[in-house]
Amino acid sequence: MDSETRIIGWIRDDPERLAALEAVSSLDLNDWCIAAGFVRNLVWDRLHEKNPLTPLNDIDVIYFDPANPGEEIDKSLEARLNALSTLPWSVKNQARMHLRNGDRAYTSTRDAMSHWVELETAVGVCLSRRGKMEVIAPFGTARLFENSITRNRRRSQSSDFYTRVEDKQWLSRWPNLKIYA
Repeated sequence: MDSETRIIGWIRDDPERLAALEAVSSLDLNDWCIAAGFVRNLVWDRLHEKNPLTPLNDIDVIYFDPANPGEEIDKSLEARLNALSTLPWSVKNQARMHLRNGDRAYTSTRDAMSHWVELETAVGVCLSRRGKMEVIAPFGTARLFENSITRNRRRSQSSDFYTRVEDKQWLSRWPNLKIYA
């Protein structure tokens, strides 16, 4: 079974993650996914045989809408999601994130993710209105299954990378991880 199929199966077996995808799907966003810890932590938990799984401390909903890049729309979308569930939502239109990061304008959600600090964090999942799940991963998913944390040389300074590793306490939570800076 390939890694994307494993991710989809694990999410389908996780009622909380599946409900989150269904909630976001109902918003009809352009070029969207739920990414970062939503997928990364699930894979690392499974590889480390954690039971129960690490709680969802935030759900990173990302989408791409260059016609409406304002942050106020993100807040409105978060309010709509909060009305559907009590999950900890964070919504960000990637059409403006290049400004925060000092990059050229992004062309899609996948393009924006290709600038994230770690390769393993740049994995997301979306759900079509017909229930088809798709993995979005500009760097693929293989590294995620190798118990690694790999610095994206395109995006980050090594100090930013190490700060994130320490602040998020990844090595304490998942002790088999190896760092590739």
